Amino acid sequence: MTFTGLQNINIMYNRNIIKILLLLTVFFLISNGNLSADDKKKSKKPVKKKFYVSLLSVSQKVKAVKPDEEFYAVNTAIVERWYPVISDIRKGNMSRQDAVDSMNRITNNLWDFMELNISKGKIRKYSDKEWVFPVKGYTPAAIGGVRGSGYISAGFDFFEQNSGGHPAHDIFIDDSNQDCLDDNTNEPVKILSMSGGIVIETRTNWDNSMMDIRGGNIVYIYDNFSNGLFYYAHLKEVFVKPGDFVKPGTELGTMGRTGKNAYPSRSPTHLHIMYVRSFDGDIRPENIYNDLLNAKLY
Repeated sequence: MTFTGLQNINIMYNRNIIKILLLLTVFFLISNGNLSADDKKKSKKPVKKKFYVSLLSVSQKVKAVKPDEEFYAVNTAIVERWYPVISDIRKGNMSRQDAVDSMNRITNNLWDFMELNISKGKIRKYSDKEWVFPVKGYTPAAIGGVRGSGYISAGFDFFEQNSGGHPAHDIFIDDSNQDCLDDNTNEPVKILSMSGGIVIETRTNWDNSMMDIRGGNIVYIYDNFSNGLFYYAHLKEVFVKPGDFVKPGTELGTMGRTGKNAYPSRSPTHLHIMYVRSFDGDIRPENIYNDLLNAKLY
């Protein structure tokens, strides 16, 4: 082999070495690059998110949520607003306009409260088609007067303690000896809630030293279907308390003879039931005679 031939072999050999070295270098760089990326991923620590909370925003959220939660959770909170107002009205301590404004706020609050409880699934709304005759075991034949003639709205003013009229119906029971027991069963007669709603006031402590109080032991119920108030008077026992939810047919108490207009022996034993409704706080009576005729019997 000549020198020139050896040179050519060396040159080819060297070229092959260079190619191999270049390929190894490229492979190393690529591999190193991938490993570096993986290493970076593995070594990269997760970045913790930082939350910057504004005390003002928190307070605003608390103010927005807390009233609704309290409103929903505490039944008595809403009804406790009723008694101071109605007490001042009865005592004549409020001007008529202040009384109307106060009743408007209260009835609106009661409506909102009941709607909130409906949305929470706590209660439901009962229409007038579901109303119940309020004296258990009796029918509309027990209503006083002729075809509801005992109802007299003329002269009545909700905001006047001693106003006239009789915007209510009296429902009488068979009680010849006036012992508040039904003559036929010798049992107390249950008074039922005619509507659904919430109890907003009761009186349970009447005795004959309180003859200035006409109604005796009473129950007031706010009906959230009609935005009205049912007033049941002359009860003996009262089974419910302010804040209680009721449905048509809930037992409110027993028939009695309490109050100035029911205690005297001249008065037959009866339930006095009145219905009034709020018109922007102006409380006006409405005749529920037809509702009594159509009510379900228990």
